[in-house]
Amino acid sequence: MRLRQFLLAIALGAFAVLGYAPFYFYPATILALAGLFWLIERSPSPRQAGLLGLSFGAGLFGVGISWLYISLHDFGEMPALLAALATTAVCGFVALFPAATAWLVTRQFPAKKLIALPLLWALLEWVRSWIFTGFPWLTVGYSQVPYSPLAGLVPVVGVYGVSLAMTICAALIAAALCKKISVKQMGVWLLMFWLGGSVLKHLEWSTPQGKPLTFSLLQGNISQSLKWQKNELPHTLQTYLDMLLASHAQLIVIPEMALPQLAENLPKNYLKTFEQHAAAQGGNVLVGIPESATKDGETVYFNAVTSLGAAPSQSYQKSHLVPFGEFIPFKSLIGWIYDDVLHIPLADLERGTLEPQPMNLSGQKIALNICYEDVFGEEIIRQLPAATLLVNVSNDAWYGQSLAAEQHLQMSQTRALETARAVLRSTNTGVTAVINRDGRVLAKLPQFTQASLNGQIQGYQGTTPYVLWGNWLVITLILLALGALWQKRKQS
Repeated sequence: MRLRQFLLAIALGAFAVLGYAPFYFYPATILALAGLFWLIERSPSPRQAGLLGLSFGAGLFGVGISWLYISLHDFGEMPALLAALATTAVCGFVALFPAATAWLVTRQFPAKKLIALPLLWALLEWVRSWIFTGFPWLTVGYSQVPYSPLAGLVPVVGVYGVSLAMTICAALIAAALCKKISVKQMGVWLLMFWLGGSVLKHLEWSTPQGKPLTFSLLQGNISQSLKWQKNELPHTLQTYLDMLLASHAQLIVIPEMALPQLAENLPKNYLKTFEQHAAAQGGNVLVGIPESATKDGETVYFNAVTSLGAAPSQSYQKSHLVPFGEFIPFKSLIGWIYDDVLHIPLADLERGTLEPQPMNLSGQKIALNICYEDVFGEEIIRQLPAATLLVNVSNDAWYGQSLAAEQHLQMSQTRALETARAVLRSTNTGVTAVINRDGRVLAKLPQFTQASLNGQIQGYQGTTPYVLWGNWLVITLILLALGALWQKRKQS
């Protein structure tokens, strides 16, 4: 019987992936959580509950982030066995969070499991977003963006607030299944959540700022396996030069590390051509290009975006680096892996400032973020409310043919909702897209094609509650509720 329960928990975790992009079937994740909570409520011991949580996590992350193997093996050139072991280790680590949630709830609140489960689930998802620099991928709140009525909560309480709301909904369903509440009571509470979210969806948290801006997002589709090869560089440079000259937009955006060469090593007048062409349109180009500096007598490198054109040149340097991909944790211990096993260029970068300022370009204040940074909502709002438009440049070619690029797009949609700002995403191989302030994708390019996405976008001004409070509002509420439960438990 226990084996069946664990297999069911694994299947529920895998089913939950349907709530995320590219499927966007948001009820799936709520129903999957309801099934898990039902199993946990019926589990007789903390150990069994923890194993059920671990099994659910194995299904969720084993299916949802299996693309890590592609990044490590296909592009990082890690041997297949080591890549499989590393992917399993990461999936196992993040699966510990639902396991810990189930174990703690059953141990500390055995009589109030279905009340404590949503609180602790959302809290530990938030912990997962910052511990060891953070890995918030497949936070359950993302599964509700942008179509679920619960997405209306995003501008108020952010993605972790949505995680709390949907886990409460899941707990209500589980409570009805366990006959702790009636189906009618469950329906009334679910209706309240969904109606509340629907009402909030119709509120406008920002107002137009300035005139609409014409844009061109360039998707060069440069193969990751060829990008850093010296003999491929002329083709890469010519590709982006041709695409740039074909664009006549006020804002031209070229992806993360699109030019895999320091500016001083590029052909003479190459970037000057970029600047002159953009200035001739009365606009600017944003280009992903590495930068270098001297620190403590050594040369350090940054993942950066530079603006060229009518406005004075400005630069943004990525601050939230990807561990093992852009910097080497415990370098003295495991640096040999990068020398002997992995082959990742610029794998040990320097971090940019933690307090960046928006760029003043073409009448808008543009908040830049690079690739992985836009999965951290609390970091994006550092440039708000001053910023009127968000721009993300990425290179999701590392993910190959997998779910990852679409999942990343869904996180960008969440950032649009949290800030009530439109988002422009320019990527090397996809998903290049335009996202409105309501989190909906207005247009996108097919993946793995060379193309430009052109259009017009409006900047916005205004402050959402999430911009004001970040994650602290929902985290404070969770801690207060857990404290009240704990106090009641001690008194009983």
